[in-house]
Amino acid sequence: MWSNARSEAALEAALPLPIEIRRLRSARRLRLRFDEAAGMLKLTCPSRTSRRAALAWALDQRDWIDAQLARAAPPEPFVLGATILIEGRDVRIAWDEAWPRTPALAAGELRCGGPQAAVSRRVEAFLKSRARDAMSQDIAEFAAVAGATPRSVSIGDAATRWGSCSSDGRIRMSWRLILAPPEVRRYVAAHEVAHLVHLNHGAEFKALEARLFGPGISQAKAALRRIGPRLRRIGRGH
Repeated sequence: MWSNARSEAALEAALPLPIEIRRLRSARRLRLRFDEAAGMLKLTCPSRTSRRAALAWALDQRDWIDAQLARAAPPEPFVLGATILIEGRDVRIAWDEAWPRTPALAAGELRCGGPQAAVSRRVEAFLKSRARDAMSQDIAEFAAVAGATPRSVSIGDAATRWGSCSSDGRIRMSWRLILAPPEVRRYVAAHEVAHLVHLNHGAEFKALEARLFGPGISQAKAALRRIGPRLRRIGRGH
């Protein structure tokens, strides 16, 4: 939703890249492009569009922007010695053939055993299992407060969305949220549970979302915008 309450400077500061806005008489809609070579966003819009409205619309495309940045930045594959995030903490991937095949967290490391060639696959499986457990608990907790029941809860790896809730109550979350601090993951869970009750982003939805999450929701949103591009890079390239 476009916001008239935020200044142009605040809207522009919330974007992860500089933006160039071009107004064209021939333009019938707003179009955003990521110029990787220039390291900036380029937005074309109808000539009557105000700069504030254009910036607010660009900010609404944040998931798309993050996806473009994730593709442009170097991937961070699950390889020995790599430092990844797990629940917002730096964790080093370590391997010893004598360790158990199922990865385990210990002393700031994710320790993997078994064949070295299978480390990447085992790390990803470990993270997905941890994500499924944590997110199922988050959603169950929030759903109980909201008085709603999801039809199903699953995890995936959508390119542009951290979570979704279908009209028939199926919630799907990105497993990559297990890499983020818990409050970021829980914000997305609260957001999707609120959609079980309100399939829109109106005032009632926002009030329920805030009640479910509690204090600090704006900080959690900002943290997701900030670290989102890296979350999408981790585990790529293997």
